[in-house]
Amino acid sequence: MNEMNFIIRLFGLCLLLNVLSCGQKKYDKKGDRDKEDAKFNQELVLLKNKARKILSEDVREFNDYKGRPESDGVYNKDNNEVFLQENIPYFISSNEDFTEVFNYRWWMMSKHFRSWKDPEENKDYWVITEFYGWPAHGSLSGAIPCPSAHQFYDLRWLRDPKYLRSYAEFYMKGFASKHNQRENRAFHSHISRPESHHFSSWLVDATESFLKIHPNTEWRNDILPYMEQHQKVWDDKFVVNKSGSKTDGLYKVLDLYDGMEFTISATMPLIASDGPYKIYTEEKWRDYYLGWESIDRLRSSDLVKNQDAFANAYPLMYLARPSINSYYYGNLKSLSNLYSLKFEESDNNDDKVKSLKYKRRAEELQKKTLSTLWNEEDQFFNSYTAADNNHGVKDWESRVRESVGYTPWYFNMIPKTSKKYDAAWDMFASTKGFYNDSGMTTAEQQSPYYDEQAYAWNGRGWPFQNSIVYKAYANYLRNYKDEITISDKGLLYDYIQKLVNMHGEKRNIGEWYIPSNGKQFGGVKDYFHSTFPDIIIEDLLGFKSSHENSFSLQPLLPENKWDYFYLGNIRYHDHDIDIIWKKDWDVDKKGNQGALCIWVDDMLKIKSKTLNDLVEIKLN
Repeated sequence: MNEMNFIIRLFGLCLLLNVLSCGQKKYDKKGDRDKEDAKFNQELVLLKNKARKILSEDVREFNDYKGRPESDGVYNKDNNEVFLQENIPYFISSNEDFTEVFNYRWWMMSKHFRSWKDPEENKDYWVITEFYGWPAHGSLSGAIPCPSAHQFYDLRWLRDPKYLRSYAEFYMKGFASKHNQRENRAFHSHISRPESHHFSSWLVDATESFLKIHPNTEWRNDILPYMEQHQKVWDDKFVVNKSGSKTDGLYKVLDLYDGMEFTISATMPLIASDGPYKIYTEEKWRDYYLGWESIDRLRSSDLVKNQDAFANAYPLMYLARPSINSYYYGNLKSLSNLYSLKFEESDNNDDKVKSLKYKRRAEELQKKTLSTLWNEEDQFFNSYTAADNNHGVKDWESRVRESVGYTPWYFNMIPKTSKKYDAAWDMFASTKGFYNDSGMTTAEQQSPYYDEQAYAWNGRGWPFQNSIVYKAYANYLRNYKDEITISDKGLLYDYIQKLVNMHGEKRNIGEWYIPSNGKQFGGVKDYFHSTFPDIIIEDLLGFKSSHENSFSLQPLLPENKWDYFYLGNIRYHDHDIDIIWKKDWDVDKKGNQGALCIWVDDMLKIKSKTLNDLVEIKLN
């Protein structure tokens, strides 16, 4: 063999060895990846089993609680464990209190499911109660609309969609849409309207939120015209009608019908009014407008002579509030969205026309709300008295910051490109505003009318409002801020932690709490008037649903708070979703071994080394 041939053959052998070596490296990398995935998959099995076990243990503990209301329906201590295991998302974290309160809230909710038969149509409905039993202020079925949208936002995460489909039908086209609220002295119906509208709500928006989890084209198209009719009642009966006035075209409501029976924003114009409202003065207003005892006191006196100004001693001072104008903006946007989806499938121009009509109406309400209710000096959304009130000051602005001023962010009503309204959130972190030692207040603490001891919304904390403001703040951080800081995430977590703490050692959720030094909730026990699972799933951990066959995840959980969490058993678009974050998957390795993993139908789809980045997941 000559020298040249030897060199050529040697070069070829080296080339072959190099190719084989590269192939072996590729094989080793794939093998390492498979081995790593197997580790992640094994952890999923372990944490899912652990979540099931903890859920069972928690439910048995809750079932042994003494002095709690009995179940309102078919799910009770004899069968609620099986029902919950089969239906709810699983959640555990390194913070045991968060885990237990999450499980407690689902246990509490299961007791509010009532199977109710319409006595006229002989049709069975699933309804969800707020108080247990059939209280005087309730309805024939026991369900009332005040907390209904909150109930939807939590219960949409159930694996079985039949409950919310039935509940939506009950309100949109069933018994509650055809019959007026039954009368009583407190919850009077001097404006004739169906039971479904006895309190303000954002049920159309809430139904859309449910359809993002459990899409169903046939059911959506069937109920959509009834959702239109539902909104039309608000349009016909609760819009200010006074041409040329500031509040003309805005929605109006009594404190009572907004689920917030007594507020500072109604107190101030009552004091400023003459005529039949002259009894409300700086010295005497507490005697007549601060809790139900004050109404009883007024009712038994001879001071209420003009019944056109009162209903059962309750003053008919309607307000254009940030709350309801945001709610119905959300409803109008949802009608536009749902008709747009219908048009994409039907190519029917009538659907397109309706979608554009509701989009235009939502934009008009958005413009009117932002231009009228925003106070540039206060840097906040305030309430005005309705211009078409029969008595009292008209178009009068209540210069007080109340937690309802954050409602526009709940529905992303603020223009995405505007920074004009950001300063409102300064008060969320301020002790002059809404921040207090044990939780969020419902009015700014620097107001001279602030009173957290009264059974009112003058400052006392209410979980109903926690549910709105925490989602609003989470939306603000994700959708409006250029950069989400550590302190931003810390503030949200701090508020949720305080809400968790308020559930006490023997877990409970009630109507209200004292923000300055509260140790537990007051009022009715096991009370379904607010959200919690949704606060964890969507707001803190950032699971954002979509009409598209996809979802996104962007946790706002500070990295230094939990060592791990597992959220799973979520039924979404007919797929099963599981999510795990661990701060350190391998303690034997140096450096950051943290990872966020997402499974779809038991297949590992996403591995991200960062917790708080936005992750998009497309489904098959």
